[in-house]
Amino acid sequence: MNKAIRFYTTMGALALGAGMAPAGSMAAVLNASVGGVPVGANIYESFDTLSSLGGATGNGVTVIFGGTGAGVATLPNVDGQYAAPYLSGGNGALFGNFQADGQDATPYLSTGIGSVTLQLDEYHQYFGLLWGSVDSYNTLSFYDGDTLLFDFTGLDVNALADGSQEAGGTYYVNINSDLQFNKVVASSSSYSFEFDNVALAYTPVELPQTGVPEPGTLALLGLGAFAGIAARRRRAG
Repeated sequence: MNKAIRFYTTMGALALGAGMAPAGSMAAVLNASVGGVPVGANIYESFDTLSSLGGATGNGVTVIFGGTGAGVATLPNVDGQYAAPYLSGGNGALFGNFQADGQDATPYLSTGIGSVTLQLDEYHQYFGLLWGSVDSYNTLSFYDGDTLLFDFTGLDVNALADGSQEAGGTYYVNINSDLQFNKVVASSSSYSFEFDNVALAYTPVELPQTGVPEPGTLALLGLGAFAGIAARRRRAG
């Protein structure tokens, strides 16, 4: 398993991990594992009935596609453009599609060279997703309205992220935030960021135990005693 933490201040100042959270800061915690599952969520969204043009899902999520090649994708894979995530450990069971482990045979979302925006009808503090073929240039950003709160990249999920399209390249990623968010944007500067099976909760949930951090996570230390800690707080514009 992998774990990364973002510290971000309410005033927008940069704060680096130095053994403890900076005064006046909040935190977002990412936990990722192959075959992981979302625990205790309020909403489980499979996107199975989403229009090819995006729109409302019926679970309080509105999907907006932007850029080149963003949209709903399905098998077969298209070389150089998108590849379906893998389900493992029975982690598709909560999403109502009764899919066996293996390559995702249901509709999923792909950013192409662009973005997929999930506009949420309500505020949440937990977000989970099945993140396929994790790449270093994939980014997941969290907003309150138009204000960017924090983001994670594929390197936070796997320090050696290389876009593997095998089962070991897909992670179920769980993210808790001290602050509420009502918009999540998946984006990628190259083909592609593929994901499915989003889980949402109004309050933080108990994350799976991570055990000993992976070597790639420890390499991110640098300035403090927290493995995988980086800090940033940005504002849109």
